[in-house]
This record gives sequence, structure tokens and C-alpha cells, in this order.
Amino acid sequence: MKNLKIGILGATGAVGQQMITVLEERNFPVEELRLFASARSAGTKISAFGKEWTVEETDAGRFRGLDLMLGAAENNIAEKYLPLAAEMGVQVVDNSSAFRLDPEIPLVIPEVNPEDVKLSKGLIANPNCATIIALTAVMPLHKAAHIKRMIVSTYQAVSGAGKEGIDELENEVKELAEGKPVQEPRIFQYQIAYNLIPQIGGFNELGYSSEEMKMQNEGRKMLHDEKLLVNCTCVRVPIIRSHSESITLEFDKEITPEEAKELLKNAPGVKLYDEPDEKIYPMPLLTSDQDLVYVGRVRRDLSAPAEIYNKSLTLFCCADQVRKGAATNAVQIAELLFR
Repeated sequence: MKNLKIGILGATGAVGQQMITVLEERNFPVEELRLFASARSAGTKISAFGKEWTVEETDAGRFRGLDLMLGAAENNIAEKYLPLAAEMGVQVVDNSSAFRLDPEIPLVIPEVNPEDVKLSKGLIANPNCATIIALTAVMPLHKAAHIKRMIVSTYQAVSGAGKEGIDELENEVKELAEGKPVQEPRIFQYQIAYNLIPQIGGFNELGYSSEEMKMQNEGRKMLHDEKLLVNCTCVRVPIIRSHSESITLEFDKEITPEEAKELLKNAPGVKLYDEPDEKIYPMPLLTSDQDLVYVGRVRRDLSAPAEIYNKSLTLFCCADQVRKGAATNAVQIAELLFR
């Protein structure tokens, strides 16, 4: 790849900062970084690639001449600025949910549907973090036996709500340790310390949250299968980093746990971590601050009816949702575009 001029929209947020780190770690060929954020963050100095870069207040005029724009801003900011960047000839990879279900905009996980980057008209969307983790984990099995149905429960870290989510959990733990009453939550619906909250996003008329519907809608788009059935329950848990997911799969073809493990052992982006007798299984502490999706607890679904018993499996997976679930996946897409 030639050296590129790269912009990051939302550069001072958790995902924007992680994007800078991942670009450095992967030796991405950067000639220039233009870091965009709010007026409040303008003037902040960020060190990367052996230089110090100054954060700028977001100005569409400064997008000209860029080769690549990585989006790490909220939906309203993404919708306002990123189409303008694409119109200027800048290749955009956006982490917000603003463009994910637009039929004209590819939605890509490099380990799942890398060929879809060829459909880009200037803007590619990065999927939801929990969807990235789930599909990266199950894609090797899908290729072998074709998934018909997924039943998923996610256990999502507070960092999925940004730095403010981490701060709220840490402040509540401190208050409780000091014997003080917990202040009224600002980020989550209820106290998250020592608690679970079975709601991420608003509910639709069927009682499913917006976060839960992403698994079905985004999964169908990336697997190019409108018949894929998904039942998802998303739960916020008092974990700082790394999402965990319990997934039960129904396939078109028969597949054994042993076959599944062999496929996962050699799959890109996946680490098979499955020796339960030795207490070896995926956990958030193991998977934080790295890019692989750990998969374990692979076993038969005991609840499956006899006619599909040999076509059903259950597994557990964990991955860092700020890295593979956001920043790293975006940089991997950029690598596909420019390599």
C-alpha cells in the first residue's frame, strides 16, 4: 500500500482512540493524520506514528485530499459529515449504525464477507459489535453446514456505552464500597454495579430491543440470507471490557461438535479455547485488549428435537468489542480496500 492521508471523525472518543492504536499496531501506511472532533476537544495533542497531531474541530472543508476517513462518531455526526467525505472521493469506513442497513452501502466483516468491499460506492459500514463477534465465531460453521437459526444471549460490557459507561460503573462500585448511596444513574437505566440490565436500546412492538434486532438484520445482510432466523436477548453486565455471547445454532446439514472444533481451530480471526475439564473457556478478562474471538464450550444442543439433534450446536464466545467489535474491524476493512 502507498502512504495514505487518513482522517478520523470522532478521534478523541474510545473507538477513535483505539483506531489510532490499531493503525499503529498493524503498521498501516500513514502519511498524514487529520483528527476531527468537537470544538471542545479541538487543540488536543495526540502522539502517533512518531509525531504529534493536533485535533481539529470538524470541518468538511478539511476532508479534501484524504484517501480514507474512519468514522467513530455518533449517528447524527456521521450522517452530517461522512456522505460529504464520500462525495469528495474519500473512501469512508464508518462505525456508527447510521448506514448499516442502507441497501446501497456494504456492511462488512473481513472474516465473513470480504468480497462485499467491491460493492463500495465510497462508504462502507462497520457492523454492530455484538454482531461482529457472533458472526466471526460462527462463520466457519456456516460455510460447512449453513446456519438456519441462531438463538443468542449477549452479555455486554459497560464500555459498549463509551467512557461514560465505564465511569458510571466505577463510580457506583466506589460509592458502594464506601457505604454511600448510589447516585441516580445517567448512562444506564438502573444501577449497573452488581446488577444486570436486560435492555440495550429501545423496544419495538414485539418487545425486542434495537440492539437485539441488529443481530438478525445485520446478520441477514452480511450472510446474504433473508431467511436467517435470529432470536437475541442483549444484557448489559458490570464488566469493563469484552462482550460475551451464548449462541445456539441450527444448521441445514449435520455437524458434530468435533467437526465444529476442527473448523474453528483453523479459522481466521478465531481462537478455539475449549478444554472445559481443564477450566479452559472464553472469558472477558482473557479476551480484552486483543483482536481474536475466543470460542469454547462447543457442544450439542440438548433441547433440539430428535429430527434436528445432529444439526444443532451450542457455543460460548468472547471478544474485545472496542477492538474487533469496532476499531480493528474498521481498519481491517481499510486494509482490504487499499492493499
